[in-house]
Amino acid sequence: MGTLSAPVPEERPIPAAERKSASAPAPAPAAARVALVGVHGFGTHHLRNLERLQASGDVTLVAVADPNPPAAGALPPETAVFSTLDELLAATPELDLVIVATPIQTHAPLALAALPHADLYLEKPPVASLADFNRLQDAAAAAGRTVQIGFQSLGSHALQAIGELLAAGEIGSLLGVTATGRWVRDRAYYKRSRWAGKRNLDGVDVVDGVATNPLAHAIATALRIAGARTVDDLSSVETDLYRANDIESDDTSVIRVRTASGLPITCALTLCATESVEPYVTLQGSEGTAVFHYTEDRLSVSTAAGERHEVFGRDDLTENLLDHLRHRRSPDHPGSAPLISSLADSGAFMRVLEAIRTAEPPALVDARHVHWVGNGDSAHAVITGVEDALERATAAHATFSELGLPWARPADGHADALSLSGHDGGTEPGARSGTRAPASVALATVCDGSAVAARLSPRPYLHPVRTLGGVTVTDHLPADHPWHLGAGIALQDVNGTNFWGGKIYSRGSGRYEERPDHGRIVQLAAALEPASPGSEALHQDLVWQATDGSEVLRERRITRSSRVDRRTWRLDLATELTAVVDASLGGPGSNGAAGSGYGGFFWRFPACTGAEVFTADQRGEAGVHGSLSPWLAWTADFAAGAASLLFAAPAEALDPWFVRLSGYPGVGSALAWDRPVILAAGESVRRSFSVWIADGILTPAEAAALAGSK
Repeated sequence: MGTLSAPVPEERPIPAAERKSASAPAPAPAAARVALVGVHGFGTHHLRNLERLQASGDVTLVAVADPNPPAAGALPPETAVFSTLDELLAATPELDLVIVATPIQTHAPLALAALPHADLYLEKPPVASLADFNRLQDAAAAAGRTVQIGFQSLGSHALQAIGELLAAGEIGSLLGVTATGRWVRDRAYYKRSRWAGKRNLDGVDVVDGVATNPLAHAIATALRIAGARTVDDLSSVETDLYRANDIESDDTSVIRVRTASGLPITCALTLCATESVEPYVTLQGSEGTAVFHYTEDRLSVSTAAGERHEVFGRDDLTENLLDHLRHRRSPDHPGSAPLISSLADSGAFMRVLEAIRTAEPPALVDARHVHWVGNGDSAHAVITGVEDALERATAAHATFSELGLPWARPADGHADALSLSGHDGGTEPGARSGTRAPASVALATVCDGSAVAARLSPRPYLHPVRTLGGVTVTDHLPADHPWHLGAGIALQDVNGTNFWGGKIYSRGSGRYEERPDHGRIVQLAAALEPASPGSEALHQDLVWQATDGSEVLRERRITRSSRVDRRTWRLDLATELTAVVDASLGGPGSNGAAGSGYGGFFWRFPACTGAEVFTADQRGEAGVHGSLSPWLAWTADFAAGAASLLFAAPAEALDPWFVRLSGYPGVGSALAWDRPVILAAGESVRRSFSVWIADGILTPAEAAALAGSK
């Protein structure tokens, strides 16, 4: 049978005093004859639970099997001890239930051996491959046996409360479900057994990764809340797997799932956090959110009406299985409950596991982005910025690759880099002390945006944009506003279609509302061409498609780069929007949100400190927001150094500036500040922008001189 040392417990066992049974006490049935396979690791939890159930007369622990015998006094005196399950089954007749709490790779053979003899409680994950899952289902059906899978969180009474709040529309329409897990596991965790952290062992699948073992409950709970139980309840599964530890499997990953009904489920998980926190599942609703801390059975609901918090009990899965079996044998048994975590209902989870099993091996996180806390086997890896990465991934339903994290794989998809010719390698102003600017810098990457989630209004955009010294000055998919995409062109309301992302402002209600109105801007053609020595230009033909796929606008966009001096380069962006049908181009300002006239050209900055924003005659957010200045400057210290950006108003019109500094860092030129732009079919509107991007801090005089050089 091989070693049966069970996995280390990964969830807080719920003390008996905290458990509540959903069913009324049954009239004194005969105690079920139970065998436990695997008495160490998580098997110790089952031993304690069986001791409780035996004291109440519900079970008799007749036998256990483990090559490593239990400690003296750990079992009732009448319990027989065997080294293997085969020996136990041969010597123990009339078993009612076998509980298997052993390493992952042993689940399939042990479960298949037990099913002809008894019903089964099988710890999570059920098995290590979808093929074994199908074999197990067939064997259970042939034997007429019931199988409960040990996803203990599914016994929480909070799940019923979540179903009720969704049915009542308390948080509006369900837009997505996410799971976030931030735990710490040290080197000793991966040395506890031969199979720890392995994808396979001696040619046998193990799949012991963050998503399939320690934080498997996060995925199982998110799937259950989303109504995904069977294999066919999912339409797609995507994986983005990484490891900072010296293991085969993943310790930091994003798993992105879409249900058959189209609901996105994104799970962002790590065992390389700064500190362990309780994992949670978030329900993203159109009118609020609900957060379920599943290890604590704690539910928090936040809506415009306020917040509420509640802690629930949970049903013990072994008790639930015993009750289910009694009812199956005696239909008149009172108070019986349906099986909470059946084998069939683990199909959706198994499809996720299979995607992880068959994915390419996890990418090793570069050591530059990992630091170790502690010494020896007590040391644990911490991936730099991983907490923020998890929040961004779940907010945007994006993978680590799509976020463009410095330690992640390059994202798939189309991208064109705008770059300048090399320079003499001298140290650039604004670069960190002791560093030298590279001979050639990719100054801007043009993302086609096709992988962006639908609710964020997919569209092409520039990110990252860098200074000549390598300072990144754009951000995309930030957790606070995941629909902010680097630098580009977008409008919140074109004939009722939202091309900005997120909620749309309604004049009728006087508030931002979530609507299924998100459009997308699709790139039809793109060509990157030399414009002049040291300069490139990207020509894009784009179409703005409404939610139903119909064309609203056609766009011709030209993006150019050019060198100014050793510290500065210039980005020029020109757009021509042509109405395919009669069109109203607007946004929050034109819909009645005073002072929120964003829409058109917009630049989202990354986190920065010491930010200053000024024009020729105004300084600070209050002074420059809504102004009609011919130029606007932004200076700040960014992660890699100080940088300045100077924005010139479009030559075609002095549109008001939209500026946010205190809430989030961003600058825009508002096409529809307080009234829409109306175009008849075939008519066009043009805007051209220039942005000077410089290392270091520009003075007002230097900014004015640059603006005057245009």
